[in-house]
Amino acid sequence: MTFTETKLKGCFVLEPDVFKDKRGSFFESYNKQVFDEGIGAEVNFVQDNQSFSTKGVIRAIHYQTGEYAQAKLVRVLQGEVLDVVVDLREDSITFGQHIAIELSDTNKKQVFIPRGFGHGFVTLSESAEFFYKCDNYYNKSSEGGIIYNDPTLNIDWRIESDKIKASERDLNLPTLSEARL
Repeated sequence: MTFTETKLKGCFVLEPDVFKDKRGSFFESYNKQVFDEGIGAEVNFVQDNQSFSTKGVIRAIHYQTGEYAQAKLVRVLQGEVLDVVVDLREDSITFGQHIAIELSDTNKKQVFIPRGFGHGFVTLSESAEFFYKCDNYYNKSSEGGIIYNDPTLNIDWRIESDKIKASERDLNLPTLSEARL
């Protein structure tokens, strides 16, 4: 597995070694020892989540605060998404900056998102099955979010605005400057 730290300190893109033959392919998607060594920290995942989305669905930009902050390891089981990570650590030199990376069942890339970051994705294929591990349990009273089209973040979601499908909740999220971090 290859670990590449992004411009957002502590956020990594993981690329597995995929072994292919006439039967198909095999790869190790997670190994705690390899993972902890690769990111240089120990993370104990306690919850797995999975979602199914159709083309144009945006699930963004979400985070957990305080004692319920979550680190995540995200990947796509089927389809293709544009995955977006936003640095929400107010003391960080990259505060308010983001990365965007295509994750798919073909490239098998994963993204590790440490605590203190916002996360979202948009489905680029006809449908996508999205899977992620969390190092802390979900707590509704600690959830936060930022509107996906915040002009200060200026995220290129790579999909036409009239094709975007978002939940009522996501359409009513605050901007970064208004958010409770």
